Amino acid sequence: MAGGGEFRFFLSCDISLPLAFRVDRLLHYPMPTQPSSPQDSTALMTNKKVSELFVECKLYIDGIQFGLPVNTKLESSGPPYFWNEVMTLTAKYRDLTSLSQLAFTVWDMSSGEDGNIVGGATIFLFNNKKQLKTGRQKLRLWPQKEADGRVPTTTPGKVPKNERGEIERLERLVNKHERGQIQHVEWLDRLFFRAMDKAKEKYEKTENLYPSLVVEFCSFEHRVVFQESGANFYAPTPVSLSNQLVTVWDPELGRTNPSEHKQLKLARSLTRGIIDKDLKPSSQERKDLQKIIKFPPTRSLHVDEKQLVWKFRFSLMSEKKALTKFVRSVDWSDIQEAKQAAELIRKWEKIDVADALELLSPDFESEEVRAYAVSILERADDEELLCYLLQLVQALRFERSDESCLAHFLVKRAVSNIEIASFLRWYVVVELRDTAYARRYYSTYDLLENGMMKFARDDGDEDGFRLWQSLTRQTELVAQLGSIMKDVKQVRGSAQKKIDKLRQLLSGVFSELTNFDEPIRSPLAPTVLLSGVMPQESSIFKSALHPLRLAFKTANGGTSKIIYKKGDDLRQDQLVIQMVSLMDRLLKLENMDLHLTPYRVLATAQDEGMLEFIPSSSLAQILSEHRSITSYLQKFHPDEDGPFGITAQCLETFIKSCAGYSVITYIMGVGDRHLDNLLLTDDGRLFHVDFAFILGKDPKPFPPPMKLCKEMVEAMGGAESQYYTRFKSYCCEAYNILRKSSSLILNLFNLMRRSNIPDITSEENVGLKLQEKFRLDLEDEEAIHFFQDLINESVSALFPQMVETIHRWAQYWR
Repeated sequence: MAGGGEFRFFLSCDISLPLAFRVDRLLHYPMPTQPSSPQDSTALMTNKKVSELFVECKLYIDGIQFGLPVNTKLESSGPPYFWNEVMTLTAKYRDLTSLSQLAFTVWDMSSGEDGNIVGGATIFLFNNKKQLKTGRQKLRLWPQKEADGRVPTTTPGKVPKNERGEIERLERLVNKHERGQIQHVEWLDRLFFRAMDKAKEKYEKTENLYPSLVVEFCSFEHRVVFQESGANFYAPTPVSLSNQLVTVWDPELGRTNPSEHKQLKLARSLTRGIIDKDLKPSSQERKDLQKIIKFPPTRSLHVDEKQLVWKFRFSLMSEKKALTKFVRSVDWSDIQEAKQAAELIRKWEKIDVADALELLSPDFESEEVRAYAVSILERADDEELLCYLLQLVQALRFERSDESCLAHFLVKRAVSNIEIASFLRWYVVVELRDTAYARRYYSTYDLLENGMMKFARDDGDEDGFRLWQSLTRQTELVAQLGSIMKDVKQVRGSAQKKIDKLRQLLSGVFSELTNFDEPIRSPLAPTVLLSGVMPQESSIFKSALHPLRLAFKTANGGTSKIIYKKGDDLRQDQLVIQMVSLMDRLLKLENMDLHLTPYRVLATAQDEGMLEFIPSSSLAQILSEHRSITSYLQKFHPDEDGPFGITAQCLETFIKSCAGYSVITYIMGVGDRHLDNLLLTDDGRLFHVDFAFILGKDPKPFPPPMKLCKEMVEAMGGAESQYYTRFKSYCCEAYNILRKSSSLILNLFNLMRRSNIPDITSEENVGLKLQEKFRLDLEDEEAIHFFQDLINESVSALFPQMVETIHRWAQYWR
């Protein structure tokens, strides 16, 4: 225990005890006022009987009811009514937020089964200094009004300051005395309480008092301060002997410390360059350097860490992972230091492409550094480059000129690969509407157009003009689809009427779409040539935006089904699917195929786009028609000798896909999961759609950490089956594989920081939120135990034996 003037406290997120309090008594009931209406008169007549009262207690978190209400026993002893009953809720202190409230409603059951409301009162559990309220609390009841748990509440139990009299002031002093905040002096205490009793007696005779409920909250050895679970906490410097949190504003916070800067410059004196070449780190310094090298890209370096990296820069040149840390250690405003750093970078061991992406982030402004990063990207093949193309287009925002090395590199690669050219063009087109960077992207668009027009293949089959035209015709197709959708939306009536209108338009006014003069490259898959729409196989989805489901003929005699949406921002879905595709690639590189379905998504503007249509059914539809996932799979892949009457291959596909998406949606923090946005193909591949909420955002309260519904677990034979054990094994293995590539994923998200995608730009610490999910502080074996616990915690919440304790997660899927 520390002494002196330190302020000691507990953090709410560390307290795993259930929330408990004592309902004590009801004072000043019935209320001595004249009735203002016949109804009130009836209520007063009722009160002349012996009242039978109980108190209903509800917990509200952020204005939403949490768990089930608890009630006291019935009390009919007459005023004042005593319950003296301890109530314990299922919620724990760690579950609370700073806007948690308890709502108390007193009911009178003497008049019948429904009962009458005596009154209600609501109280915040934390005060305005984010400290947990403790001790006795006297709450003013609002007559004939049920306690309201909204924020702000209409039934505040604490009397406003401007209405408090002498009695309220004395009662607050008594509370402080009971909590030990006022020193106990026996003889003085006796005098005070005697005087207070007389004052209360006199006050009650002369004033018409509101009924009041007295409750008592738990007290702890030290103050309890609100803190969210997992958040960084910096303890304030002790400044007072009193138990008060004090916020001190430092106007120099974040500025360069002049003396520290001077010391750094002296330590880095360039005359020491020759000596530094021969410096070798000691055993401890080597450990410190290795620790720094392993820092995630979201971690900035402290002054002493930068100094250590700079000091041993020459001995680190053979460590390719150390380069990004070295670049962060350089003072690029110092011309001489920047010049020496640029020379060293060219001689450094070549870094990986994933680390080169970090050097293109907004953290690095040096043209030499960014040019070096582009030179590393040139080593990536076209397939890998397509995985990062979306982020590289965003990285153009951070360049210092419109025609940068990065812009020329992207155009050069696009000219030799039509798939890169098509996607690059669309990604740039979407950014043209961003007024802050429009000039930059118009310049890139011109570079791409000029580069494509000059292109000529050796065999002369396809010149640059025709290639560019094949891309611009995609825009014409999208514009025509926009016109069709506008006409279809104007049709009033049933969905079938809209479908008939769509087919009529495709066969009539827009009949040129049924047979293109020249095939058009599919915007979703540029290597696929579309030759026309098939009206009778095209339809409309039943949803508010009425997306079009279009069936196209392809040049090779096949079909391609595309969903066209207008009025929805698909950029976030595009990003998530790109990450699913990347993670699928990373897993397959480790020989782990989890049968993921990264369907293609392309935003063609900020409010429209296209998606690849995958024939499938939602879990909601499957459960409605077949009652279980198992029955559905039995229909398409029956096997009497197979597990649960399904072929072993089909069940394995289902288990693997469930594992893959469970891990990915956890890492990405995907929210708003329900049985309508989980789809299943007839060969057993489960996949997710609709990613309007990511990075932990969710419109539903208390989402489970893993998006795993009980129907999925039941299809594996339940939580005790060998197939469920196999599912957990796949999850843990996939989690550790993706953890190895955490730097790549973090770098890609860092490049999206200014992309204007809602959930990205609204979140200040995107990288930190994502980094938390990887648990980089754990070794592989520890990570396996962590992830297994995560799965067990989520699945336990789905089954009846735990309903009372973790009712909220089971409710999530309803």
